[in-house]
Amino acid sequence: MIWSLLKILMFVVLVAVLTIATGYLLQTGGDLRIALQGWEVTLGPVQALIAGVLLLAAIWLLFRLVGILVALVRFFNGDETALTRAFDRSRERKGFEALSESLMALASGEGRVALQRAGKAERYLRRPHLTTLVAAQAAEMAGETGRATEAYKRLLSDERTRFVGVRGILKQKLAEGDTDTALKLAEKAFALKPRHEEVQDMLLKLQAGAGDWKGARVTLAAKRQSGALPRDVHRRRDAVLALQEARDLLAAGKSAEARDAAVAANRQSPDLVPAAAMAARAYIAAGDGRHAARVLRKAWESQPHPDLAAAFADIAPAETPGERITRFRFLTDIRPADEETKLLIAELNLTAQDYAAARKALGDLPDRHPTARVMAIMAAIERGEGSPDAVVRGWLARALTASRGPQWVCDSCNTVHGTWAAVCDQCGSFDSLTWREPPAPATPPGSEMLPLIVGDPAPGRDPAQEGAN
Repeated sequence: MIWSLLKILMFVVLVAVLTIATGYLLQTGGDLRIALQGWEVTLGPVQALIAGVLLLAAIWLLFRLVGILVALVRFFNGDETALTRAFDRSRERKGFEALSESLMALASGEGRVALQRAGKAERYLRRPHLTTLVAAQAAEMAGETGRATEAYKRLLSDERTRFVGVRGILKQKLAEGDTDTALKLAEKAFALKPRHEEVQDMLLKLQAGAGDWKGARVTLAAKRQSGALPRDVHRRRDAVLALQEARDLLAAGKSAEARDAAVAANRQSPDLVPAAAMAARAYIAAGDGRHAARVLRKAWESQPHPDLAAAFADIAPAETPGERITRFRFLTDIRPADEETKLLIAELNLTAQDYAAARKALGDLPDRHPTARVMAIMAAIERGEGSPDAVVRGWLARALTASRGPQWVCDSCNTVHGTWAAVCDQCGSFDSLTWREPPAPATPPGSEMLPLIVGDPAPGRDPAQEGAN
């Protein structure tokens, strides 16, 4: 807008200057005399001005003729585009200027200006592989999705721009939430450029969301081969995909294939708790309790977890409580100071009705980290020792408002999941679930009155002190 106004002003000023100069020449009344080798010409002021303009035009025409002659010589020497360039040089200059203005408008966030300049560049340049892409991006910025889609579709017809067109439509489908079409487009883009990191990530996420675990493993392998993924990260994520594939196979009744996939997942990532538990149960089903115990012990060394303890119990389901306490030392002696180890020993002693040992195993957990599980164990201890019902109800009341302790929590959106999954149900993040304590929720109104309603954990005693003793 401002540049157009400036050009109009410059034109008006030029016309005014020429008008004033012409009037000045008419008033002077002098003549211009040119003498050359006995040949003499006399020109009046207006005639001299016209002669000057004609001379400039002749000089410009001479340069153009020389350029055409040079282009003609190059054409006969084998340069097939020499003549075209000679005649189209001015148009190309205007086209590239318009393209430059369009790119600057895109960088400035002026979508409609960029779209207008891109159209002008397309008329001058006639190079759709350049101008159509800019037009598509400008249309997206201007909010004209339909025009952007049409531009991306035009890019599909040219082999040089096909990937750009597929990628542009893919992003549009993702924005619209059409994951089925987006998955097909991502597969097409991956086939065109398998080493493109952004396409790899999009395809992997879409495949995981659609439950195509085999396809996701192929994409993950390509990502590793292209150098975009460290070896240890690849092994971990491939184990996650293999584990999820094993779960689906088990749900489909293919138990043998599911066991093989679970064992493979555990070998790739021994510290992946769900894989270790599933692989251990696969060994148990095959009658190999020794290998199951080794798998669980290695995973317990990395992170003690209730699922590992449950799988370890399945190795000998018919043993007595005393025998179970003795056998579980295979796990509990590894990390005795860990909170999960203390809770496991307390629960094992509860099963054996050794309430004093269960209280001792908890130590200061009722005071230091009073989770719902700790409170429930304390309530069971009090009931087993014959404490009044008010004491038991007091511990249970505290359990209602206490933290539930570590759970499977998504690192991206903090959503709590009841069981482990490869993909978060809430945000769709891949391999984002970790075993940790989620942020404390707000206390329900009136919950602070529960101990007064149902009774204190121990009348006249501090529940934390009781737990410590």
